[in-house]
Amino acid sequence: MAAAIEIPTKVLPNSTCELRVPVIGMGSAPDFTCKKDTKEAIIETIKQGYRHFDTAAAYGSETALGEALKEARDLGLVTREDLFVTSKLWVTENHPHLVVP
Repeated sequence: MAAAIEIPTKVLPNSTCELRVPVIGMGSAPDFTCKKDTKEAIIETIKQGYRHFDTAAAYGSETALGEALKEARDLGLVTREDLFVTSKLWVTENHPHLVVP
């Protein structure tokens, strides 16, 4: 296995704790053929050095992403503090009663 790459980060402008966000991330929109492939791909990218992951409810990949991140953490590949996850809400779902706090 090749050595993990070092991905540059940026500090969020209004972060009081100097939260560093990796500037390169992996999108998790699957090709809808196999959720297992999505999970395995995410674990492999973690092994390669990725720490920033993007998802959305519409992608249908949130479960696979969560399972992959948990497995990677359980394997000791990353800690929760290493990870940065972004997600999106479609405008039709952007209502307080539809959003989990």
